[in-house]
Amino acid sequence: MNNLLLETKKFFLTKQKTIISSAAVVGSMILISRLFGFMRYRILAGYFNKSDLDIFFASFRIPDFVFEILITGAVSSAFIPIFIKYQKNQDRVNENISSIINIISLIFIGFVIVLYIFADVLIPLMTPGFSAEKVQIITNYSKILLIGQLPFMVFASFLTGLGHANKIFIISAIAPIVYNVSIIIATILFADNLHLIAPIIGVIIGSFLLFITQLPLMFNSGFIYYPILKITKGLKEFFGMIIPRVVTVLSAQIDATVDLLLTSMLSAGSYTIFYLAQHLQLLPVSILGISFGQAALPYLSEVYQEKKYEEFKKIIIDSILSIFFLTIPIMSFFIFARTPLVRLFFGGDKFDWAATVQTALTMSYFALSIPLHSIYYFVTRCFYAFLDSKTPFYISVFSIIVNIILSTYFIFILKLPVWSLGISFSISISINVIILLYFLAKKLKGLNLKLLVIESIKILSTTFITSFFVYWEMKLLDGLIFDTTRTINVFYLLTTGAFSFLILYSALSWMFEVKEIRIITDFIKKAKFYKKRVVEIYTDVE
Repeated sequence: MNNLLLETKKFFLTKQKTIISSAAVVGSMILISRLFGFMRYRILAGYFNKSDLDIFFASFRIPDFVFEILITGAVSSAFIPIFIKYQKNQDRVNENISSIINIISLIFIGFVIVLYIFADVLIPLMTPGFSAEKVQIITNYSKILLIGQLPFMVFASFLTGLGHANKIFIISAIAPIVYNVSIIIATILFADNLHLIAPIIGVIIGSFLLFITQLPLMFNSGFIYYPILKITKGLKEFFGMIIPRVVTVLSAQIDATVDLLLTSMLSAGSYTIFYLAQHLQLLPVSILGISFGQAALPYLSEVYQEKKYEEFKKIIIDSILSIFFLTIPIMSFFIFARTPLVRLFFGGDKFDWAATVQTALTMSYFALSIPLHSIYYFVTRCFYAFLDSKTPFYISVFSIIVNIILSTYFIFILKLPVWSLGISFSISISINVIILLYFLAKKLKGLNLKLLVIESIKILSTTFITSFFVYWEMKLLDGLIFDTTRTINVFYLLTTGAFSFLILYSALSWMFEVKEIRIITDFIKKAKFYKKRVVEIYTDVE
């Protein structure tokens, strides 16, 4: 038993040694977490109609605004590089990181107080198309989430940063699973009596558990918290990095608020359709793009600090091609299998066919951006590795302005439905990434763009051929073999199509000599190794 406990602890606190292994761990856990997240959406769609879900999702706009500004804007971009820079001196790292945590905490408290007071003014401005009753409910729920959910989410993110800086990813990836399970259980148990308050309670409990789950990361990191407010060199460097990043995220949050405003003026349920379609597109982006970005930052920071510039450039091209190899076929599959995917993930009792069709169409336009959106998180962290957050800032602000202009033009001038917001997003994120790559190549005095273009063409060709055959296979199976009026058969259809896609895509990649096929072969080898290791552990225990 002691051996089992020791090995379990070692498993959860294992430090990853390469970007690929780190990304594989983070991606695997994000996949599990996201699946629980979509289970949460499906449960919500079974208990509440589109109009109710508009209220629930809109209630997170203000809390998400604060979280994204402080965490995505500050901790994710600057916390890890600062920790790595000073970690060789324990006293300095304790002093610098404690000062950063305390300053951010004070800013957080100020944000919450101001937004709580002015929520009654801000919410109506963000949702002009909603009824007064709907707006009041959203306001009340937003205040509850500001006080009950947000503090745990913010402090849990500091623990996540400590874990990632030490290349420990498993615990921080498991925590969101606990969060989603809490919402699911609360909804099932209390929705009939408490209505939308039930998932709100689940969110608050889940946030607390999210924080508690990650406490071992602090104890294992060697970091000792000091209740100090000291203007250290690390604190100055931190704010020098985060100010452009925070403004970038602020622009993105304004963009997200504009999306809420625009959809509130369309038919009832439009914000729910937009929200669910966007989050389904984010599934592969999170698993592959965000996991690569999170995993890469510690390694990129180390390589750049050691002035290994050629290795740095090689990591960039290899990582982009690896992400393209995985995301381009997913983009295609999400487009031609859009309706079964939406039915599987969101097909609750109260989610009608019209909502399914609109969500599927919206998601397919979002899906066009999956490859470039995925590498966005990696490319921006390449800039953060050499402490440059200004370049991504300027480019992001420009692309966000493009998105807002296009969205407004589509909705108000062309009078297009909600799916047009998917088009505007895909255009703007593509512009963002292309400009980022241009400046990254310029900063590093050249990248191997020839290899990038040749391999990308191979991947696109392989994807096109595979998609053609799998699309017609699924069309043939739908109705002839599987009665897709039942959800379980929709699952079987998608599983069959995905398996066929994987086999054919792998075979064609091998035939066309796509270098990135090694990702799959390496994964199989490592899976065999870990299976053997698990067997050895339990054999020793017995």
